[in-house]
Amino acid sequence: MKPYHIALKNLQRRPARMFFLTVALAVGLAAVVALVTLANSMTADIELTMDQFGANILITPKSNDLALNYGGISLGRISFDQRELDPSVLQRVRNIKNRENVAIVAPKVLGAVKVGDRDLLLVGVDFEAELRLKRWWNLNGSEPAAADDAILGSAAAKVLGIKPGQRLDASGHSFRVAAVLQETGSQDDSLLFVPLAAAQAVTGKQGKITLVEVAALCGGCPITDMAGQIAKALPDAKVSAIKQVIEGRLQAIDQLKRFSFGMGAVIAVISMALVFITMMGSINERKAEIGIFRAIGYRTGHVMGIILLEAGIVGLLSGLTGYLLGLAAAAIALPLMAQSGNPQLLVEWKVAFAAVLAVMLVSLLAAWWPALKAGKMDPADALRSL
Repeated sequence: MKPYHIALKNLQRRPARMFFLTVALAVGLAAVVALVTLANSMTADIELTMDQFGANILITPKSNDLALNYGGISLGRISFDQRELDPSVLQRVRNIKNRENVAIVAPKVLGAVKVGDRDLLLVGVDFEAELRLKRWWNLNGSEPAAADDAILGSAAAKVLGIKPGQRLDASGHSFRVAAVLQETGSQDDSLLFVPLAAAQAVTGKQGKITLVEVAALCGGCPITDMAGQIAKALPDAKVSAIKQVIEGRLQAIDQLKRFSFGMGAVIAVISMALVFITMMGSINERKAEIGIFRAIGYRTGHVMGIILLEAGIVGLLSGLTGYLLGLAAAAIALPLMAQSGNPQLLVEWKVAFAAVLAVMLVSLLAAWWPALKAGKMDPADALRSL
């Protein structure tokens, strides 16, 4: 009979003990796998949400201005000079070191216009970039296609009584309202969006840009680095990274990862103790059997191989079971903890491989001393227990 046959037969002879050992190891591993999978899935979900949220880097002209406030009451700002950006900044942004992380560059021109007897803020945009940037926009009407097409915010449309397809006059320039923006709860509801070139003509800012919004892909979230690279490329501009909320969420997830690794270390120690005690008990019960093996010529290595093989099989079963249980637990908990409404569970094979390997190593390390003790057992002492 070969050593692996003996190991399998022994596991079959003590099914209850090995079952509870396997379950104990699997449950401990499942907790760690669930936490790690949750942390990775929530990180990916936040990155996706951040990409869908829109701009996370804002580029504006530098200006010499002062804040007007007294007693905690803000009265706005007074500017000593009003500057604009040159269109060349768009290409310089696209040429930074982390250019592969630049998803969208959306220039804008701002200016006040008169629509009838009402003052309205006009925003000139590149509609192709703007509609990609603001994926949460819902339009009543069609996307702008012509040079005089516009999108009107819901609040502005209500005040002006304008519906999709109608025309309006903005400071002497006629625009067709291709769509009315559904309510967003932001300042977009009060704005008139027109093509960039048309806004430059209306406001007298030909060849000028008021600000640029940049949407950065969040793989690794190098937003701070990208903001620094853009600031270096645009010394006359002010570059701001809109990242406070994202940083807070990522820090919370990082703490969850650290907790999962700490919990994993504690569970590993407990698991080693559990395997050690179980294997020591098994060896004490099998003294006569081990003595017979030694008496008929089994060497230390053969006996150790049988014990370690048993521990390895238990570790393999525990690892596979624990990973699947942890994955199931993460799938149940993720919708309750994720940022978006439809989070995707991130299944990584390297996590599965690491989980199974870790449990097998813990089992083998814990069984090493009991196996060594069994392998060095004196056949005469063992046979006296018969």
